[in-house]
Amino acid sequence: MQTYFEVGQIVNTFGIKGFVKVKPFTDEITRFEELKTLYIGKKGKMEQVEIEEVKYHKEMVLLKIKGIENKTQAEMLKGLFLKIDRKDAKKLPKDTYFIADLLGLEVYTDKGELLGKVEDIFNAGASDVYVIKDDLGKQILLPAIKEVLKEIDLEKEKIIVHLIEGLR
Repeated sequence: MQTYFEVGQIVNTFGIKGFVKVKPFTDEITRFEELKTLYIGKKGKMEQVEIEEVKYHKEMVLLKIKGIENKTQAEMLKGLFLKIDRKDAKKLPKDTYFIADLLGLEVYTDKGELLGKVEDIFNAGASDVYVIKDDLGKQILLPAIKEVLKEIDLEKEKIIVHLIEGLR
């Protein structure tokens, strides 16, 4: 399991006082208000930074990071990812998982057939959709509904699914 979760990406600067504009990767963007520190991935290393202020603009989070005092300094952070330690992540309800923990899991049918591994998960409105890719590169899209997802076992790193009519 991953130790750190990406919670956003710095996509631009905002104003002249060193704010950065962050594209959030979380369903609750107000979650940033609860955080005191974050990690920024720089050149393969993680640097812990303090959050001084949080604001919002449209669907973006505006962060003032301690030590970043002007637009020039903020521009140096563009494109970098923001992460939090797993211990700082919100506790999830029962039968809910972090996407990062599901990626790479092997997916089997309830008849024991290996379909491939979870390559991606995206939201399609009514439910999430799991993108399963086999060794030959063939993809299967599975809706994250009770009729299809039968069991998720993070310890065994596998998912059991029931293929309903039309999923192949």
